[in-house]
Amino acid sequence: MSEKLHLKPEDEFPDDLSTIPDRELQILDSQVQRQLDYEYVAEGEPNPETEFRHEDLDEEFEERDRR
Repeated sequence: MSEKLHLKPEDEFPDDLSTIPDRELQILDSQVQRQLDYEYVAEGEPNPETEFRHEDLDEEFEERDRR
């Protein structure tokens, strides 16, 4: 997993979040959230790819909470 604080839209993103351990998923979520915050401040709106990733992560967390 990357040590970067942000995960830019062009950066690699896993295809299957269900295979990622909880801790790494939380780190990935933090990176995406920081990127989303940056895009709102710097660009006025989020990049669609960042929004998609954020929603995908939220869905994975919801699925894990059900288990």
